Amino acid sequence: MEQWDAIVIGAGAAGLSAAQMLGRSRRRTLVVDAGAPRNRFAEHMHGVLGKDGTPPPDLLARGRAELEVYGVEARAASVVSVTERPTNVTVVLDDGTSHTARALIVATGIADELPDLPGLAERWGRSVLHCPFCHGWEVRDQRLGVLLLSPLQLHQAQLVRALSDDVTVFAGALGDLDPAVEQRWRARGIAIEREPVVELLGDAPHLTGVRLRDERTVPLDAMFTMGAPRPHDGFLAALDLDRVETPHGAFLAVDAAGRTSSRRIWAAGNVVNPMANVPQSMGAGAAAGAAAHGALVEEDFELAAAASLRA
Repeated sequence: MEQWDAIVIGAGAAGLSAAQMLGRSRRRTLVVDAGAPRNRFAEHMHGVLGKDGTPPPDLLARGRAELEVYGVEARAASVVSVTERPTNVTVVLDDGTSHTARALIVATGIADELPDLPGLAERWGRSVLHCPFCHGWEVRDQRLGVLLLSPLQLHQAQLVRALSDDVTVFAGALGDLDPAVEQRWRARGIAIEREPVVELLGDAPHLTGVRLRDERTVPLDAMFTMGAPRPHDGFLAALDLDRVETPHGAFLAVDAAGRTSSRRIWAAGNVVNPMANVPQSMGAGAAAGAAAHGALVEEDFELAAAASLRA
């Protein structure tokens, strides 16, 4: 069983940022990653100052290379279980190895659970999009659709209208709209289609339109919708950490620095905030890494003082 100062689970923007803070603080750190970042479906990142348009794998590769300078080690594996003791946590990996650490940072992100709609999954991240801030500029002034699956998307539809004068909202899966909402949308020139969408059309990953249940087709160049966010935190279930109910589901409860209800476990990025983009995840990861190091510093002094009194 290998022992570390800190283990970071997840090597996306949040996890690598946390590991960088720990490595620069001379903490012996292990990064464990399953190799399936949330934004792997997108060709480019946007809204990332200084890195706008960078392919997501390029940013992560550069981050991993930077960590090598600070002695941070990385391992490709998935976490099977985590157990906690008063002085450490133990992480068991699917490669059969076990590792202990005094601090654990969870940055495993989420999975977007997509609706079972023919043609949607193969276009996800390319012509079917979820974030107007991340991808909206690239489809500006085109024929845009918004597939409503949740009341949470009402605001998304209004954000999309800022990108184009040609916007159609497909409300068939959501049901009746509030008349006041409908009036506001029509006042801004948004077309509302109540017939359910049954298929996306075109040579994937491109989109040319959608087919409705009544066999009509509506031409589109891109469509926005939302998947149901599912946090990758099942390996923590046995610890019974505090959770908070949000409009997107139940997520780990954390403080401003990312600390969970466990004194040795922090969490950052999409695993606790499904709406965080890359810069927000980087900031949260850096904060969690710095906080974990700070907690270890305090513990180092406490242990040293206790040992001095016993001597």
